[in-house]
Amino acid sequence: MDLNSASTVVLQVLTQATSQDTAVLKPAEEQLKQWETQPGFYSVLLNIFTNHTLDINVRWLAVLYFKNGIDRYWRRVAPHALSEEEKSTLRAGLITNFNEPVNQIATQIAVLIAKVARLDCPRQWPELIPTLIESVKVQDDLRQHRALLTFYHVTKTLASKRLAADRKLFYDLASGIYNFACSLWNHHTDTFLQHVSSGSEAAVLSSLERTLLSLKVLRKLTVNGFVEPHKNMEVMGFLHGIFDRLKQFLECSRNIGTDNVCRDRLEKTIILFTKVLLDFLDQHPFSFTPLIQRSLEFSVSYVFTEVGEGVTFERFIVQCMNLIKMIVKNYAYKPSKNFEDSSPETLEAHKIKMAFFTYPTLTEICRRLVSHYFLLTEEELTMWEEDPEGFTVEETGGDSWKYSLRPCTEVLFIDIFHEYNQTLTPVLLEMMQTLQGPTNVEDMNALLIKDAVYNAVGLAAYELFDSVDFDQWFKNQLLPELQVIHNRYKPLRRRVIWLIGQWISVKFKSDLRPMLYEAICNLLQDQDLVVRIETATTLKLTVDDFEFRTDQFLPYLETMFTLLFQLLQQVTECDTKMHVLHVLSCVIERVNIQIRPYVGCLVQYLPLLWKQSEEHNMLRCAILTTLIHLVQGLGADSKNLYPFLLPVIQLSTDVSQPPHVYLLEDGLELWLVTLENSPCVTPELLRIFQNMSPLLELSSENLRTCFKIINGYIFLSSTEFLQTYAVGLCQSFCELLKEITTEGQVQVLKVVENALKVNPVLGPQMFQPILPCVFRGIIEGERYPVVMSTYLGVMGRVLLQNTSFFSSLLNEMAHKFNQEMDQLLGNMIEMWVDRMDNITQPERRKLSALALLSLLPSDNRLTSKGP
Repeated sequence: MDLNSASTVVLQVLTQATSQDTAVLKPAEEQLKQWETQPGFYSVLLNIFTNHTLDINVRWLAVLYFKNGIDRYWRRVAPHALSEEEKSTLRAGLITNFNEPVNQIATQIAVLIAKVARLDCPRQWPELIPTLIESVKVQDDLRQHRALLTFYHVTKTLASKRLAADRKLFYDLASGIYNFACSLWNHHTDTFLQHVSSGSEAAVLSSLERTLLSLKVLRKLTVNGFVEPHKNMEVMGFLHGIFDRLKQFLECSRNIGTDNVCRDRLEKTIILFTKVLLDFLDQHPFSFTPLIQRSLEFSVSYVFTEVGEGVTFERFIVQCMNLIKMIVKNYAYKPSKNFEDSSPETLEAHKIKMAFFTYPTLTEICRRLVSHYFLLTEEELTMWEEDPEGFTVEETGGDSWKYSLRPCTEVLFIDIFHEYNQTLTPVLLEMMQTLQGPTNVEDMNALLIKDAVYNAVGLAAYELFDSVDFDQWFKNQLLPELQVIHNRYKPLRRRVIWLIGQWISVKFKSDLRPMLYEAICNLLQDQDLVVRIETATTLKLTVDDFEFRTDQFLPYLETMFTLLFQLLQQVTECDTKMHVLHVLSCVIERVNIQIRPYVGCLVQYLPLLWKQSEEHNMLRCAILTTLIHLVQGLGADSKNLYPFLLPVIQLSTDVSQPPHVYLLEDGLELWLVTLENSPCVTPELLRIFQNMSPLLELSSENLRTCFKIINGYIFLSSTEFLQTYAVGLCQSFCELLKEITTEGQVQVLKVVENALKVNPVLGPQMFQPILPCVFRGIIEGERYPVVMSTYLGVMGRVLLQNTSFFSSLLNEMAHKFNQEMDQLLGNMIEMWVDRMDNITQPERRKLSALALLSLLPSDNRLTSKGP
């Protein structure tokens, strides 16, 4: 492709490819696709996206095509690979100027340079790193920033390579440039700190952006660039210096507003500091040992003392807590039970931890976690009132839950309490003791403190097993608190029923369950929706518990089921409906057929809910699970559900329908359960089997369930089923046997064996194409015992139940093997007797013995010409 003549044409087509008109867009995309493999095309693209006078959208598209081309055609072994000459020209052109004015395009150019570097640097592109280093030194702000941006993406990409040779190259690179990277970062950091006190907002933002980028480079070099980083003074100097820098940046936050871009960048930089420490601890725990003391002192002071007041923010507190948690839980720092078996590095780290976590420190951390971080905030209480379902989703693990402060504090509490339970158990018991008796409903702070302490007792349930008489506490303290119906007491009603749910599988007498069921019935009628939803959760934990007794539960079943159904109707959020459905499913599963008198309302409601949930596949999964347990509970009466049930199965297991990606596994389970509980196969139930052939072609992890479904049809209605579907099923089995695992082969053959067992006349005829393979496997001595055992079972069925068919099969195989029938039969019997020990199932051993015995009085009738 000639550059001069092609540039205009390519530019024109790229312009068309940015059009919103599909009539213009589609032909342009096709033309660009054809040019992808043309020599010189990427040189033209380079000229286009580096021409700042052209339209931004066109340049953006040129960058994307160039980047995609690297993935497809840059490697030497790729089809239509770029020539070495063109690649050399492109590499030189990419790093000629770092002056891209548009941020988004600059980022894409940096990414594509990094992609090339991953393949070519340093062997084919030794000048890349020196060029970047020189470019980040220039005084021009734009060029410096773009070069630094590229430097970061290149470093990030090279650090991600995992082959030993690539790791060695990156170690060499890191050693060579680490000092420069540190100097660069220190320079930009000092510049930023100067501008904060005296510069304009634009200068602050510019210097902060460079500080952030240079720190990103250092993070990759520090974490991934050294085998033993603790032996490198520059690395350890940088890491030790992070804490002082963090203090400086946190203080800067006092001088920067809360609602501007600078604040956002500042917080990102502070978080990046903590990420450096967390990543380094994760990758190099023993190299981190000299930093343990300083890390704990810094984190605890900012999170658990007044030092952090006015300068910390939520994400920073989360990161500090994660740092404490990783040090507390790190297995590298835990000595063996026999101290002499532990390494000196482990003992040293353990000693530092023990010296830091003294009784006063642990006590203060525990009290601060409970009395400060566990308290429900004004924001949470407002959300409770305005969006109760949203509140419960957040509390039980919504999308943003794992990034928020509350779960982080709870996990830290659990980890520290587990590690130092002998020290902290008396502290928590003392906090419990001070809260005995009822709490004044007018004292909201006291209510929230009690809520926080109960939260701690629930989280530490397993650790407190021997220290708390929960049964007495339940009767004397918790049960009376559940009976306080004042609106301001609802946080405690919710917390108490949650607390009981945490202890139910830890320590809770079976005799007390009826009292709990009575309380649950009352709370499911509570005026507050959050309390009712939490109560449903505890009910699920109760019925799931190992010590659950149906006889104790049955007196409350009708009331609970009715109230749960009303709750299901009332809630509107998809996640909440799923949750309540799961509770209903658990109840139905545990009481089984006892549910029959009470499911009428649910059966009538589920079709409406299914229709309403058309756009919510996860809710439909929950409905499928509920239907599975409903069918099991209803047994043969589930046939009354067929007008709704069978279309649901049809949709869920149809691989041509997009929802099958979500619904298939549960849909197959529902199909199987429906068959297992069906008194007979209806025409509609038989028609669904049309979905099976594509399912067998998938060869997915659901094949085992598919085979169970096929067996279900065979046992229920073998004649009608085999006459309708056996031919297609046999074709699918023949294809499967070519590529399936040994276990899969056995499953296929078991289906065939069941068909022969249930229908000895139709079975051999319908699966005739498979039987020669079975016969050959016996004659040739199949090496897998489990497969051979199944072969003998199949052939035994044919021989015992359809002698004439076996005779014709023997005749057919004699022709294929070019042997006399007598000789072939003798060979088969000899192999059969030799491999009898492969058969482990008594029933199949008996079958084989009878099949062999049936040959004794045959007087060669099997090998004669007549039947």
